[in-house]
Amino acid sequence: MTFKTVSANCLLAASLLLTACGDPTPKPVVIGEGGRAGNSEPSEHTVQANQAVLEQLPFADERDFSEAQRGLVARFDNLVVKHQRSGDVIWDMPAYDFLEGEAPATVNPSLWRQAKLNNTPGLYQVKEGIWQLRNFDLSTLSIIAGKKGWILVDPGITRENAEVAMAFLKEHLLGDKPITAVLFTHSHVDHFGGILGYITKEQHRSGQVTVYAPEGFIEEAASENILLSTAMMRRAGYQYGQVLAPGPYGDVDLGLGKSVPFGSSDLLVPDVIVKETGEEHLIDGVRFIFQIASGTEAPAEFTFYLPEHRAFCGAEVISRTLHNVYTLRGAKVRDALKWSEVIDSILQNYGEAEVIFNSHHWPIWGSERIAEYLGNQRDTYKFIHDQSVRMVLNGMTPNEIANSIALPDSLQTLFSNRGYYGTVQHNAKAVYQFYMGWYDGNPANLHPLPAADSARRYMDMMGGVDSVVDQARSYYENGEYQWVAELLNHAVFAHPEHGDAKELLAKTYDQMGYQAESGPWRSEYLTAAHELRHGITVEPKDTRDAIGMLEMTPMAEFLKTFAVMVDPDKAAGKYLRINLQLTDTGELFELVLENSVLHSYQRQQLGEANATLILSKRLFLDIITGAASLSDLLLGDELALEGSKLDLLSFFSVVSGPLENFPIVTP
Repeated sequence: MTFKTVSANCLLAASLLLTACGDPTPKPVVIGEGGRAGNSEPSEHTVQANQAVLEQLPFADERDFSEAQRGLVARFDNLVVKHQRSGDVIWDMPAYDFLEGEAPATVNPSLWRQAKLNNTPGLYQVKEGIWQLRNFDLSTLSIIAGKKGWILVDPGITRENAEVAMAFLKEHLLGDKPITAVLFTHSHVDHFGGILGYITKEQHRSGQVTVYAPEGFIEEAASENILLSTAMMRRAGYQYGQVLAPGPYGDVDLGLGKSVPFGSSDLLVPDVIVKETGEEHLIDGVRFIFQIASGTEAPAEFTFYLPEHRAFCGAEVISRTLHNVYTLRGAKVRDALKWSEVIDSILQNYGEAEVIFNSHHWPIWGSERIAEYLGNQRDTYKFIHDQSVRMVLNGMTPNEIANSIALPDSLQTLFSNRGYYGTVQHNAKAVYQFYMGWYDGNPANLHPLPAADSARRYMDMMGGVDSVVDQARSYYENGEYQWVAELLNHAVFAHPEHGDAKELLAKTYDQMGYQAESGPWRSEYLTAAHELRHGITVEPKDTRDAIGMLEMTPMAEFLKTFAVMVDPDKAAGKYLRINLQLTDTGELFELVLENSVLHSYQRQQLGEANATLILSKRLFLDIITGAASLSDLLLGDELALEGSKLDLLSFFSVVSGPLENFPIVTP
């Protein structure tokens, strides 16, 4: 994979949220009925595999369906949300109206069941004083009545979805009472990005609304959503099926929620940071007892108990699915043992709760059901942890562990433990990674050849790509899809122009997607099939969608992005000091380039430098998102430059943006 040099306008934009600077126009794809985009039909092996699922799980138990509808106050039929600038549809619940009756052969029946449960957008009363808005976004918004107004928990991922939700809530619940507080339970964007659809910056600045978050929230939000966002966004496009149209051949559900809206996200810096388990806060007259859960589902996360309501909010530590110990889009691996311990702490300390409501899915009512639910989720994560470690101690590698581990019957037949989002297999690998890292101990894997190089050698040794494809067809007919995918992945990486290899691999991924119980696994396979057939068609995300998040990210965190964009060859032999003076925030930063490494320091007073750039933070953001031209501004009055213009340009010349839509299933 190669990196391209981008203009000054795109230097950081390219490293943030998939800007379109220099990208080719995506290829149009005709989507057929049922979300079909050239997909093959389900094979007899797939039909049989999906039929077998019906015999393995207790589908006659429909308590989840009654609980998912419990407390319904108002439905939102025909919920459609459009992007605020482009007008493109980013949330389309009517597109999932096909989710009726029995599962078609192209969808795992267990995932189909979960998809139906995640398919009713509306307002629900959890109990007196607590409501939830579900299926307006990937995450669930919780609303708690305070003495003066309303307390919101996790305001979703996009401003667009939040604005539609806010209008609906005003009509059916909020009325004229104000929002007094907002809680961000953790550092994932689907739990804070929609904040400005519910409140304004002025309401926050003036103290009308107080924002609460766990310790480390800003640092972790910046790390995930800015520093690595280009790679994560590309990978997220696979995990969340960004190019897949809803339908039996395409997008069905993500397990954790219906879908992901790719819209505009914002961020507010919290006013109150929660640091310790047991910490109590009186928020608009409501008593909250917090539990720190950082290091479980997110690096910065809290849960909380409402003693007067006898209600516990589990954030995303617990949900109606097995979650990810490692998420396929790429993120810091999580601690499965700590996750289990935190759930056990909930059970031991808050077992008197009458209801548990979380940041996804629908609640659990009744002490007996709650104890069973918490105990089973606790034991699922601990089983995956303990058995993975046991196999590590027996010398097994990550792939061997993943292909050997299986939950006991007492755990695997519970729908709330099923792998709709995370899976036992890739979570077991995550446990290995957490303790042992990427290396499996076999020296052959210590420094292997790049995939394309080894693939060409495999093809030569196996009689050429045509011979391999012919052999792969026989394995395909036998339903050995894992092996076919492994064989043909080598074939495609060796000969990416080979149409038969790509099409057979795409058909193989179709079958693997149709059989997948995990929503993200289905998305991964079907997105891979889509790109093998049509090339990369996803449109890069416009960084203007993230300007609200960028404005509120502390500059010290934001400047870390510069450092990872330094091209060492272009920076070789250069020693430069650049000062940055922000006129609106009063902050001073010194940037030092040496040894092809960039350091940034926040200073109380600036010293001598090759150049000093004086401008507002917002203007700086306008430059990096392409809304303003650095070259033009250097000739105007909106910014000032002291020192050498040539040194400043030399400094920016060493920074190269990443390849936004890098290939994944081709070399």
